[in-house]
Amino acid sequence: MPEKPKILSSRTVARSRLFHVEEIELEFSNGVNTRYERLVGSGRGAVLIVPVLDDGRVLLIREYAAGTHRYELALPKGRIEPGEDMLVAANREIMEEVGYCARELIHLTSLTIAPGYLSHTTHVVLARDLHPQRMQGDEPEDIEVVPWPLARIEELSGREDFTEARSIAALYMARDRIKTWR
Repeated sequence: MPEKPKILSSRTVARSRLFHVEEIELEFSNGVNTRYERLVGSGRGAVLIVPVLDDGRVLLIREYAAGTHRYELALPKGRIEPGEDMLVAANREIMEEVGYCARELIHLTSLTIAPGYLSHTTHVVLARDLHPQRMQGDEPEDIEVVPWPLARIEELSGREDFTEARSIAALYMARDRIKTWR
């Protein structure tokens, strides 16, 4: 594996409520110097939850996605609050977004999105043994909950309103993990 480049300098080039853009000057082991820009995350990351009912249906949500300016089907997700444990955050998010609490939470993996530009990690959590329990969330409108049979994942993946890559990857990972339990 090659040696990581040395960071010679870094500076903030833009900042908003949600985004921190940083420019870094790098020196690679072959002597080449260059500059990169990256979006810097909070360091805590986020959780994306695969809540599975006892009958094998997964609870999806339909909510507005500002990046695509349309309503998208996806798995419930949210940021990890300061000092909050990842699994506690996962349970909080499903109580806020789908109205269920899990008795069993399993960390499946951690994913990055565009790691060449974004320093954000999403922790994928499988939630089982669900029971109804709702918490007030911070969403600007009610979220529609859409139960979907995990056995029909291919049909879901072909829908125009189900394009969020983390949700697609997480569903396939959860399906494969669940298969090992039977």
